[in-house]
Amino acid sequence: MGAKSKDVMIFNGLIALGTVAGQTAYNVFAFSCPCSPARNYIYGLAAMGMPALALFLVGVMLRHSTWDMLSECRLRRCRKLSGAAVFALLASIVGQAAVAPLTWSAISLLRGEAYVCALSEFVDPASIPDFPSNYSRVPEIMAGFPCQQVPTELLQFWGVIERRLKYESQLLGWLLVGFVSLFVFLMLCLRRCCSPLGYQQEAYWSSFRSQESNLFHRTMDAHARIQAVRSVRSFFGFAALDKEEQALLEEADAKANIPSQEWNRITGVYLYRENKGAPLYSRLHKWSSYALQGNTEAMDKDMNC
Repeated sequence: MGAKSKDVMIFNGLIALGTVAGQTAYNVFAFSCPCSPARNYIYGLAAMGMPALALFLVGVMLRHSTWDMLSECRLRRCRKLSGAAVFALLASIVGQAAVAPLTWSAISLLRGEAYVCALSEFVDPASIPDFPSNYSRVPEIMAGFPCQQVPTELLQFWGVIERRLKYESQLLGWLLVGFVSLFVFLMLCLRRCCSPLGYQQEAYWSSFRSQESNLFHRTMDAHARIQAVRSVRSFFGFAALDKEEQALLEEADAKANIPSQEWNRITGVYLYRENKGAPLYSRLHKWSSYALQGNTEAMDKDMNC
């Protein structure tokens, strides 16, 4: 397993643990069933669904692949993306973003408080042994059970109602866990079967992308610092630098400007390609290969917007 894959697993694990902690804290400190007909159902579903939706949207926003795809569509109108490539990219984005919301939903169902609140008013009193049948406004009475706001003689039935609803909730929770686990397993198998690379080379590709991304961002910060020093120095005639910045400025042979066209060439979606049998593992790798060969014609044809 590559370093990148391990990092992803650790990151997903931390997300899941954070979601469990957040969900537990919400149930302990904030969850409060309204115990009112119709409101119970809306509140219970909102407690299970709205945080999951918010976590999913945040997960999508935090994925670099999301913005790569939007950049690809903006710059190149997705002309070079096949249907299979779009599906694979969307599956990757959704799969990573779904960790937190699925964890929230599963824990909500396994704990059962929100489900009990949402569906208590729909329990049929006739299905409960010895439940009195002489009460009117049955939905209001059943909706009041989660808060125990019912006539005293009915409190003895709360245990039966709660166990029944928690049974249903936890059954749905375990079914969700099992289905998601099976689906993830099948998707991983499908990915391995459809990949053009062997397992070891795919691990290398993952490690390459991780190393390149880390080095790129560190170098980008350093280049931006050098450009900022040049701008400040040109305005004031000098720049107040520490020793590290002074050494960086003296040693670095930084380009004065990088045209927008070059930035656009290395921005967007990238799927594995080869150039005359040589693997190209990223858009930057492809750009570097063409630049070292001096093949500007191929670069203009293959990488321009």
